[in-house]
Amino acid sequence: MKLEQHHIDTFNTDQADAHARAFAFTAEKVPDIQYVLQRLQEFQVAIPSWALGTGGTRFGRFSGGGEPRSLEEKVEDVGLLHALNRASGAISLHIPWDIPENAPAIKALAAQHGLRFDAVNSNTFQDQPGQKLSYKFGSLHHTDKAVRKQAIAHNIEVVKYGIELGSNVLSLWLSDGSNFPGQLNFREAFLRTLESLQEIYAALPADWKLYIEYKSCEPNFYSTTIADWGQSLMLANKLGDKALTLVDLGHHLPNANIEQIVALLLMEGKLAGFHFNDSKYGDDDLTVGSINPYQLFLIFNELVEGMDARGMHHASDLGWMIDASHNVKDPLEDLLQSVEAIMIAYAQALLVDTKALAEARQANDVVTAQEILQEAYRTDVRPLVAQARLLNGGALQPVQLYRRLKIREALIKERGLKTVATGL
Repeated sequence: MKLEQHHIDTFNTDQADAHARAFAFTAEKVPDIQYVLQRLQEFQVAIPSWALGTGGTRFGRFSGGGEPRSLEEKVEDVGLLHALNRASGAISLHIPWDIPENAPAIKALAAQHGLRFDAVNSNTFQDQPGQKLSYKFGSLHHTDKAVRKQAIAHNIEVVKYGIELGSNVLSLWLSDGSNFPGQLNFREAFLRTLESLQEIYAALPADWKLYIEYKSCEPNFYSTTIADWGQSLMLANKLGDKALTLVDLGHHLPNANIEQIVALLLMEGKLAGFHFNDSKYGDDDLTVGSINPYQLFLIFNELVEGMDARGMHHASDLGWMIDASHNVKDPLEDLLQSVEAIMIAYAQALLVDTKALAEARQANDVVTAQEILQEAYRTDVRPLVAQARLLNGGALQPVQLYRRLKIREALIKERGLKTVATGL
């Protein structure tokens, strides 16, 4: 299904007067409104191919109908999202869930929808049909060298697919770890992981990057071999300049100060980017901004400050991607909500009076520093985000238009009620 531009234009015309009033009210208080709008127009968030179907938990999965049955249909669904919000112009593939059998055709289809291919993701946390050796006790850290070689070969194969699609990033998350004391020698497991990563790193093309993700627990609950940002950073430093630390917002112990982690990784030039989601208890993979929107804003405040300090381009010098599992929502609506929350937090961070904040910090004026941050956070920036979307040709209210056009119903009619997408 492809969304026609006239549907968006007609919808926007109906919303135009109300939007113009809201935008004028907010824009009047923004000193450099054109700068903010330009940054918002440029910003893009990659959509993961595995999030386009109804996600699940370890206990069950409840299909919502009309799910994409192939990689081609997943590309089309991301194209729908991008047509609506003009901020979802990239798709991230997970191999082997979404192997591009005909890479030129897939790449051409993506281009028709204004999409590029973001990071490609490997999978050594599951055993696939016909796989010779099992990852039950780990992959890159496994005690059996043959298992490690199999996992290394898989990652190199993923890079090959990425080259064909025009990607230039391998994103790697390991479930490797242990569930019981004594199961692993921590030091030896780490060194085996490093040795495996060195082989993968050596196989990367010159212009590629390796994103190393970390996670405090799950599916192994006593230890994980890359458990936190320090361990990921150790590996990245040992590997070289092309290796960076990837932050997933749900992969931290409770109450971790993620914004401080972000600031320090940026300072060291080792921040790869983000997997955005939200959580209440652990790696819940909830809609971005649904639980901790203030934390998301604080993270973006550090991102904007840190990137500006290094002369980095906000939209392209870090990797921005959603990583969430949708079990009770229409996944396309959920992704629209997540992208909106990211854009809102980014817009709020752009409004922070950095000069006044620096002066308050220098004077140790804690109250003023807090007021400056909360003034930006409490500003209703939704009209600014909507205006940037309008200027890019998107819908003023993407979820409303999605429902008005009955897109899910159309997808069910086209694909069927019982389709099940690959992924989580």
